[in-house]
Amino acid sequence: MESKRQKQVAELIKRNFSIVLQQEGGYLYGHDVLVTVTTVHMSPDLALAKIYLSVFNTENKQEPLLMLETEIIRLRQALGQRIRKLVRIIPEIAFYLDDTIDEMYRVEELMSRLHRDGQMGKEDK
Repeated sequence: MESKRQKQVAELIKRNFSIVLQQEGGYLYGHDVLVTVTTVHMSPDLALAKIYLSVFNTENKQEPLLMLETEIIRLRQALGQRIRKLVRIIPEIAFYLDDTIDEMYRVEELMSRLHRDGQMGKEDK
């Protein structure tokens, strides 16, 4: 269970890192790929921020994350400049792929295929 302070810092990092991605992201992984921050989870000591990213408009979803990993120091510095007066320490950051939307589309496709093939059972009208 996250504390109130963890949630506050997580939301602060989510908002500010989204802005950092808008400013720096095009230079890192190109302007045609869309990367969004979906969730941030903070460690109990607020020293580590786990940033979950959703990637669109590319087949290889790991590639933009690897590009972000190579520039993690620069991205942490940019984040630090935005939040340095609001937190005591600038947390280390780690990136994770959030594939919730991809899973949602996959399940929707499976359900529509089952419905189309008549394997969903009888519907009451």
